Amino acid sequence: MKIKEVRELSTEELNNRIYSLKEELYNLKRKKAVGQLEDLMEVRRVRKDIARVLTVLKERELGMAKEGK
Repeated sequence: MKIKEVRELSTEELNNRIYSLKEELYNLKRKKAVGQLEDLMEVRRVRKDIARVLTVLKERELGMAKEGK
């Protein structure tokens, strides 16, 4: 997920996305613990997506949302 895509989502959609990404991360970690995870980079991708969404939410909270970028 690109940062541009994240910034186009509404705050409610971002909160829903956080919830689903955290669920996905939990499932990936569980698979990793049992040895069923094939692509270890998936965990890293999901963690970075969570960070992107949280960054945009914090920007909006502080009123730093950038227009047109």
